[in-house]
Amino acid sequence: MKKITIIILMCMILLCGCTKQNDKTVIQFASWGSKSELDILNPIIDDFEKSNPDIQIDFMHIPQNYFQKIHLLFASGTAPDVIFINNLYLPLYANHLEEITKDVSKFYPQAISAMSVDNKLYAVPRDISNLVIYYNKDMFKKKGIQVDKNWTFDDFLKTAIKLTDTTTFAISYEDDPYYLLPYLMSMGGGILPDEISTNESQKAIKFYTDLRYKWHVAPLKNESASATMAQMFLQERIAMYLSGRWMVPKLREDCRFDWDVINFPKGSKGSIVQADSSGWAISKSSKNKEAAKRFVNYLSSKESIEKFTKSGLIVPARIDVQISDGQKPESSQIFIDIIKYSKPTPVTKDYREIINQLKSDLEYKYSPKK
Repeated sequence: MKKITIIILMCMILLCGCTKQNDKTVIQFASWGSKSELDILNPIIDDFEKSNPDIQIDFMHIPQNYFQKIHLLFASGTAPDVIFINNLYLPLYANHLEEITKDVSKFYPQAISAMSVDNKLYAVPRDISNLVIYYNKDMFKKKGIQVDKNWTFDDFLKTAIKLTDTTTFAISYEDDPYYLLPYLMSMGGGILPDEISTNESQKAIKFYTDLRYKWHVAPLKNESASATMAQMFLQERIAMYLSGRWMVPKLREDCRFDWDVINFPKGSKGSIVQADSSGWAISKSSKNKEAAKRFVNYLSSKESIEKFTKSGLIVPARIDVQISDGQKPESSQIFIDIIKYSKPTPVTKDYREIINQLKSDLEYKYSPKK
């Protein structure tokens, strides 16, 4: 009996020793992301695990309905340790996130501001999401149009009229009010309830809707049919496309014409676009905050941000990461130059309701009466 007891104890000691030796802190990490984004992210995760053998990353990829699912995870008390989040949803979940204490001197102030609520930082920024105008250089050349970084709204409209013909529209038109924001901001208006009714905002909305309904330099819904504005640009059915840096990998791969980017035109207050941001936050309910912090610091390091930037996917939130790499677009520096003239989207907890109401107004209130 004594021999059996000793053997059992020895086995238990060995098992305990093996468990301790192989024991790793598991960090659950949630993010959205296309295939091209995952092709960058997965190797970064692998490198982190090699450099930190005591930590294992459980990657929760949520490609669709991301924030609806994150909302359910918060509500059920099962939120991931590390959450990729953007500033448009940050105020909704700030109470569930750890305040970040970090040296922010290497990040653009606009990105830090976007990732903060009540002057408290809740996520380390990866990027700055701003909007520029992609344009078909071949179409501009064919029409004899020169681009001018100092163009105004009037110049923009004149250019749009010249570019429009029986087969081509000049500029994209999105029903999502996010793409209305540069028009509003550049005219001194805004999207919040106390801003949208001002004269400046109403002028901006009229200019935007007139592009489609008065001047017809942007396609009507039935003229774009099921095609997105990105698809219409690739099909050379629109000459200019208002979008962000995230379109670069797709255009590099699929464009069959010469293209570049130019800054948004100047309104009465200048050329002002969003300086929104996405970044990595740590859940307040995480039981492994120190390991989560190590992972976030690795994701937001210069080396990691350079990998995201090289693909053309993002405008880096870090000041010490270069964006121009000799690839298209030739004028990539514009994404950096416009940061100083941009500002984060003003977001409140009822931002989604405000956006949905404005989207409905753009379709019914501001469009011609049927």
